[in-house]
Amino acid sequence: GDVFTSMVGLFIAQNTFNNIDEHLLHHSIMFLSFIILGYLLVINLLGIAMVFLCISLVSNAHRTLKSKGLNLFTFSIFTTISSFTNCGFIPTNENMLVFNKNPGLFLVIIPLVILGNTLFPTCLRFSIWVLGKCVNKVRDYCDYLLKNTKEIGFHHLVSTRCSFCLVGTAFGFVVIQVVLLFAMEWNSKSLKGLNPYEKTIGVLFQSVNTRQAGETVVNLPAMSTVILVVITVIMYLPPYTSFPFVNDEEEQHQQQKRKRKIAKKLLSQLAYISIFVMLICITERKSMKEDPLNFTPFNIVFEVISAYGNVGYTMGYNCKLRLKDGANCEDKWYGFVGKWSDAGKTILIVVMLFGRLKRYNMGWKFS
Repeated sequence: GDVFTSMVGLFIAQNTFNNIDEHLLHHSIMFLSFIILGYLLVINLLGIAMVFLCISLVSNAHRTLKSKGLNLFTFSIFTTISSFTNCGFIPTNENMLVFNKNPGLFLVIIPLVILGNTLFPTCLRFSIWVLGKCVNKVRDYCDYLLKNTKEIGFHHLVSTRCSFCLVGTAFGFVVIQVVLLFAMEWNSKSLKGLNPYEKTIGVLFQSVNTRQAGETVVNLPAMSTVILVVITVIMYLPPYTSFPFVNDEEEQHQQQKRKRKIAKKLLSQLAYISIFVMLICITERKSMKEDPLNFTPFNIVFEVISAYGNVGYTMGYNCKLRLKDGANCEDKWYGFVGKWSDAGKTILIVVMLFGRLKRYNMGWKFS
C-alpha cells in the first residue's frame, strides 16, 4: 500500500542529498523512513496476533475457516496485510459476510483499515511527536520533521492543522454513513438475522471500509438506493480528502488563487470517468439490451467508481433478474465485471490504474 511505497521512496531519496548544509534534512528523512518501517512492522505484527487470537477464541469463526479449508495462521497474515494496505482481498468467496456474527473480528480489523489509509498521516505525525518526547537522541530530528513538513516534501507528513482536518473529515464521513445505515437498513434484508450489537459493529465496519478498503459485511445489492448513492460518492473521494475547519489569512489567500485550477481539475476528473462509463456502455450494449435488470446504468457507474477509487465494491450478478435463459445461470460469488466482455474488463483495468494516479493530478480540499 501507500505506507510501504512511501517508505521505499524515502530510502531512495536519501541518496539525493550531498550538500553538507542539508545534513539535518538528510538525517531527518532517513529517520522518518525508519519510523515508517517500524510503524509498518508493529501494526502488522500486532494485527496478525490479534486476528489469530480473536478467531482462535471464537469457535464459530474457527469453524467457518475449517469448513472452507483455510489455515488460521495463513488467514491471519493475509487478512491483516490486506486490511492494512486497503486491498480488500479476503480468502473467502463471501468476503467478510461469513463473519457477520463475529463482531470482535471486525473491531480488530477496523483500526487496521484506518491506520493504513485515512489516518496514516495523523498517526505518523503523532508517532514522531511521541518519539521526540520520549527519546532525547532523536528529539532534534523529530522537531525538524514536525516543523518543516513542506521542506521534507513527503505528502503523508502533514501539518498539525491538516492532521486534525483529516481526523474530522474521516470521522464525519463515518458518522454520516452510520446514521444513514441505522435509519434505512436496521430492519432490512442486508442485516437480517443479526442482534443489535452485531448490527451496530457491522454498520461501523461497513462505514469505515467504504473509503477504500472494500471489505464488506453486507450484501450490497440488497441495500437501499440512497445508501448505494452515498457509498458511490464516498468511494469517489481520495483517502486524504479533508475539510479545512481552521483557516488563517495566508491559507485563505492560497485557496483563492487555486480555486479556479482546482475546479477545472475536478471537472476534468468527472469528465474522464464519464468517458469511461460511456465506453463501457458501448462495449456492453448487447448485455444491457438482453439483460437490462442486471446491466443497469447505475450498476455500471457503481463498478467504475469503485474501480477508480480502488475500493473493490461490486453489485454482483443476480441470475434471478435475467429476463431469459435464467435456468442455465448459476449465482456465484464474483464481481459484476465477471459478466462483462473482454473489452469492458480491459477498460476497467485502465480505470483502476487511472485511479491509483489521481493524487498526482488532483488536489482535494473542500472550502
